[in-house]
Amino acid sequence: MKWIIRLLLIMFLILLIINSYVVLVTSRKIKDVDKIKDNDYDCIIVLGAGIKNKQPSPMLEDRLLTAIALYNNGVAKKILVSGDHEYTDYDEVNVMKNYLKENGIPSSDIFMDHAGISTYDSIYRARKIFKVNKAIIVTQKYHLHRALYIAQNTNMKAIGVSATKRRYFGQSKRNVREFAARIKDFFKCMFNKESAYLGEVIPINSDGDKTND
Repeated sequence: MKWIIRLLLIMFLILLIINSYVVLVTSRKIKDVDKIKDNDYDCIIVLGAGIKNKQPSPMLEDRLLTAIALYNNGVAKKILVSGDHEYTDYDEVNVMKNYLKENGIPSSDIFMDHAGISTYDSIYRARKIFKVNKAIIVTQKYHLHRALYIAQNTNMKAIGVSATKRRYFGQSKRNVREFAARIKDFFKCMFNKESAYLGEVIPINSDGDKTND
């Protein structure tokens, strides 16, 4: 029994080290909106975060508002919204695009990744399908470390901007899930796992309306 307990403690310590490593190597890549001076980014990547009644969740809305601020600051000419559109009755990406258009972003500057089923898929596909070399990733801070770590391991030059603007219901559960997700994606990166969702290449410097349904 003592050996089992020791083994469990060692395993937990290893998992804790992996989490800490992912956070440590990406912390310096997180910037404030007004501190970004370069304007040569290929795009702003907005990761999905749930919708209800064809409207973005509070968390997703804050990501979109942050992306709008960055776009209006001129740091990138394109926005890539990546989310879950695996089924016809659940469509994060069109909700995201419509929100951006309603807030003055031209449709042709908005690309939709309909197969951003997970954070790993979103970043992997941004690099391989949309040929993004340099990007600003927008999501809440707790989530940014993992997204930036995946980008680093796909040879994407990326910085992150936190979209945390308020307290979100259920955040404690998300933090627990994120602990496990960092470990999962750490090993995916280690083994260079290919996304399950690939397809036609659509360069980010083309017309975003090519990604319309």
